[in-house]
Amino acid sequence: MIKVFKFGGASVKDIDGIKNVASIIQNHQEPLLIVVSAMGKTTNALEGIVNAYFNQTGEAFNLYEKVRADHFKVCETLFGANSETSNLLNDIFVEIEWVIEDDVHDQYDYIYDQIVSVGELASTTILANYLKKEGRSTEWQDARDLIITNETYRDAKVNWEATKNRITTTLANKLVEQNIVITQGFIGGTSDNNTTTLGREGSDFSAAIFAHCLDAASVSIWKDVPGILTGDPSVFDDVKKIDAMSYREAIEMTYYGAKVIHQKTIKPLQNKNIPMYVKSFVNPEGAGTVINKNLVDNYPPVIVLENNQVLIKIGTRDFSFVAEDHLSSIFKKFAASRIKINMMRNTAISFSVSVQDTRARLQILIEELQKEFNIEVEKNLQLITIRHFKDEVIEKLTKDKIVLLEERSGETIRFVVK
Repeated sequence: MIKVFKFGGASVKDIDGIKNVASIIQNHQEPLLIVVSAMGKTTNALEGIVNAYFNQTGEAFNLYEKVRADHFKVCETLFGANSETSNLLNDIFVEIEWVIEDDVHDQYDYIYDQIVSVGELASTTILANYLKKEGRSTEWQDARDLIITNETYRDAKVNWEATKNRITTTLANKLVEQNIVITQGFIGGTSDNNTTTLGREGSDFSAAIFAHCLDAASVSIWKDVPGILTGDPSVFDDVKKIDAMSYREAIEMTYYGAKVIHQKTIKPLQNKNIPMYVKSFVNPEGAGTVINKNLVDNYPPVIVLENNQVLIKIGTRDFSFVAEDHLSSIFKKFAASRIKINMMRNTAISFSVSVQDTRARLQILIEELQKEFNIEVEKNLQLITIRHFKDEVIEKLTKDKIVLLEERSGETIRFVVK
């Protein structure tokens, strides 16, 4: 049966990484759909081009040339000068030139998707051609022709019916014939052939979309950690690997902000009972973590930290309580701004929410709210979430901090602190 592998940017960040990923793939002979992110920090660099172009700082071309040169250096090392792969890369990068040579006519989010998507197109071109060079039957596939979305740029919604039709009619035969198909995470396309993206770090979700539509045997997410851990190892010294996790627990963790898996990934797999493995590309033989339908008891405390939080306190301007009509107006403004509420608390005279600091979008939202309400804003806060909490863990994480907002629900406790 078909298996889906997803490799993130850290796994293909350089020449050694690309060779390591190819080695992992070579150890599997079953049909594989390989979903790949942009190399290393390429997405951040491409975002810099978008910002420079949109704000007309004069730096867009310099930033573009650096990203382009970095990819061509990798290409030349792997394939030699003037290779077929370098010609393919040139065709991909010229898409950015076409955008930044023109005056700014389009909305930021549209420009973002047209430019940032080039990272995935470039990385997959290099990996696919390296596998061919190593003698493995491989085909490169443009995900924009398969994952069909609406026109909500930077957070596109999948048209599942159209996507499933494209994937099943296009990929199933290719995987039988070619054995390996390399495609991109994070990106899709509209019915009018405009490029869209599925949200930051959306490559995991792409892998789940492909797996769901192909009825895959499993999905493996390859990362630089041994599996799902109880906390961020760069922050905590005593983290432990969780060997097995239920779909429900994984959904809860990602909803509360755990970054190890994109939050939209699990549901398409749960709907078809497709297991997911979170494995290490550093130690491919390790067992990793399996996520499936089996229930698991006795999870250890799991800690999720989110920085750059903003607490917004919304109050009425007259003497009225914050009632249903006020809340309806508030939620509509949040939905229109595409800003997710992480925590909220309603009292008689105020409604408080914690959100991620999205800068420009957040400022627009605050300006909209100020038209109807009194607004107080506090920035540079942290959101602490503890699943399966224990008193000693709570005490340790909140020591010497001021708790501004607290929420307890079942096995989860959350704090907004400064």
